[in-house]
Amino acid sequence: MTWMLALGVAAIVSAGVYLALSRDLLRCVVGVSLIAAAANLVVFASGRPGDPSPPVIPPGGDVLAAGAAPLPQALVLTAIVIGFSLTCFSLVVVLAIKQRTGVNDSHALRAAEPHALSDGAPPLEEEDDA
Repeated sequence: MTWMLALGVAAIVSAGVYLALSRDLLRCVVGVSLIAAAANLVVFASGRPGDPSPPVIPPGGDVLAAGAAPLPQALVLTAIVIGFSLTCFSLVVVLAIKQRTGVNDSHALRAAEPHALSDGAPPLEEEDDA
């Protein structure tokens, strides 16, 4: 079970990195979302996902020895909500960039930036004296 989970996480991370390094901005957002999902799986795996017993102490018992840990499950649930909001915000930013510039290619957006000065500093914008 652990090896299958590790191979699944590795496959998701590799697909996420491949998409995050893409030139298309939408693919970059999907890649970052996949990497976040893989991180959630790693945290979830720390809580022994193969153990079927719930984290509940039976009546008359002192301590539940082989129960699943509820803390990783709570952390993953929180991380899912945060990751979803990050994905939504990133999609809105990508759509705004697409509407403003007309392109969603990261290399074309980089070419639209002004050239740096000889010392590497960004050029100052000239103000009109009207």
